[in-house]
Amino acid sequence: MNIDSNIEKLRVSVPAGVKIVAVSKFHPNEEILEAYNGSQRSFGESRVQELVEKQPGLPRDIEWHFIGNLQRNKVKFIAPFIHLIHSLDSERLMLEIEKQAAANHRTIPCLLQLHVADEETKSGFSPDECRRFLARGKWRDCTHVQLAGVMGMATYTDDQMQVRKEFRLIRSLFGEFKSDYFPDDDHFKEISMGMSGDYPIAIEEGATIIRVGTLIFGER
Repeated sequence: MNIDSNIEKLRVSVPAGVKIVAVSKFHPNEEILEAYNGSQRSFGESRVQELVEKQPGLPRDIEWHFIGNLQRNKVKFIAPFIHLIHSLDSERLMLEIEKQAAANHRTIPCLLQLHVADEETKSGFSPDECRRFLARGKWRDCTHVQLAGVMGMATYTDDQMQVRKEFRLIRSLFGEFKSDYFPDDDHFKEISMGMSGDYPIAIEEGATIIRVGTLIFGER
């Protein structure tokens, strides 16, 4: 598996301005370093324990993205170094991130995780739950949490029209929230959607961040 070559092939298909997060969960530090040596700097992990075991042994300029379900009692372990949390899905989690970010004298960017897929196993705010969360406004008091955009996953299906429809909904919700709550906030700009199997559609529908694992590292 030539990880460096895989990254180069992927970059050819991704427009400038779309960030590639290499999903490195379950892959060893040696493979992450191979990608790093191919100039990849953004990596995504979904398990706190695995991330905190990997992070100390890897270059300090790596941007670590947390892309999985984040339990409140685990926030403190990643708060000192995490670059972006893709999975903010409740007010209680936001308050814990605020607490731990303040303790580390940091501001942590987070994406609002939206549940639009036709799958119960996926987590996140429903569109209406996210509207209510933003309308309540408690996020305005969290000065160490920076709402930076939205994240969502499409249904795992061969029906590309359904996938496109769901990505289009995520993009529409981003536009709604941007207009209603963040019109003058340059930080609220990210749409994280698309993985190895559907990232071209996600990019067509407005993704600014894609999360790709298999196409870079191969099957786990």
